[in-house]
Amino acid sequence: MSTLREPAAELLAWYDRHGRELPWRVGPAARAAGQRPDPYRVWLSEVMLQQTTVAAVRDHFHRFTTLWPTVEALAAADDARVMGEWAGLGYYARARNLLKCARVVAEEHGGRFPGTLDALRKLPGIGPYTAAAIAAIAFDRAETVVDGNVERVMARLFDIRTPLPAAKPELTARAAELTPQARPGCYAQAVMDLGATICTPRRPACGICPWRDGCLGRLAGSAPDLPAKTPKKAKPVRHGIAYLARRVDGAWLLERRPEKGLLGGMLGWPGSDWVEDAPAPAPPIRAEWRDAGAEVRHTFTHFHLRLALRTALVPMDRAPARGIFLPQEEFRPSDLPTVMRKAFDLARGG
Repeated sequence: MSTLREPAAELLAWYDRHGRELPWRVGPAARAAGQRPDPYRVWLSEVMLQQTTVAAVRDHFHRFTTLWPTVEALAAADDARVMGEWAGLGYYARARNLLKCARVVAEEHGGRFPGTLDALRKLPGIGPYTAAAIAAIAFDRAETVVDGNVERVMARLFDIRTPLPAAKPELTARAAELTPQARPGCYAQAVMDLGATICTPRRPACGICPWRDGCLGRLAGSAPDLPAKTPKKAKPVRHGIAYLARRVDGAWLLERRPEKGLLGGMLGWPGSDWVEDAPAPAPPIRAEWRDAGAEVRHTFTHFHLRLALRTALVPMDRAPARGIFLPQEEFRPSDLPTVMRKAFDLARGG
């Protein structure tokens, strides 16, 4: 690569031919014809895509934009309905911040997302990466957008062998050097597409990469091993008990978790604390509890969880110590976070 302008031009030419078609994206042909991305859809997709795959996001994005086609509509939505629709995407603090951000944009910005990096950073739940992505993709500002795909591409392109996360500043600086003034929104999406489809974590398709000739990692033979990563510590295992009580009329006993913390604001089964030793029993209602003979296994960012399941059928006149009975016709397993839905499926199967 003889200049810093050539790589951007090469990649944009590749993107014009091979860019992914995504439901939240305005493709290069449409942009050339004058169509501009909707900042609301860009923001929504970027928040959904954090720590999640494109495949997992597609259906959720379609449902959200059908139910709430504008930021004002989302701002006016019922919290519980939004949290229920978010179920399955994980990292539920994002859903709480999604509502906070929508309401700030609707109430303080007249329903319009601000177009500058600094103004976007002031919105709830929008960090450096998301702000840069919205500014570049929705407003065509020459901001440096660096996600995991971009880090991998930069590490290989420049043969940067410093392990992550220590390498982040250098990778970001290299990405900034390549970010063009012309078509920065398309360029940001092009680098991410390159990492997602060509410069993949395993077996990168170097032979068809538009940057193959100048890729220092390919030339050195180090590309498949980059980026290097500092070994992670083993995740601890925590244990808990989930109590699934059904009333004789079919209603299920559920409780809403505290706003702060894991699964904040989500409906779930009452249960014990999640601890590294044996959990203390914490039944939410007096009943003849039965061991379901199954264990939920679920992994969060910082620990593995093992949940023992207890089930019971309770009479109509018995009041719970915590939680509320949700009528059968109002209960939707799909509204539960993944770990709670696993518990329901296992208990029902047992």
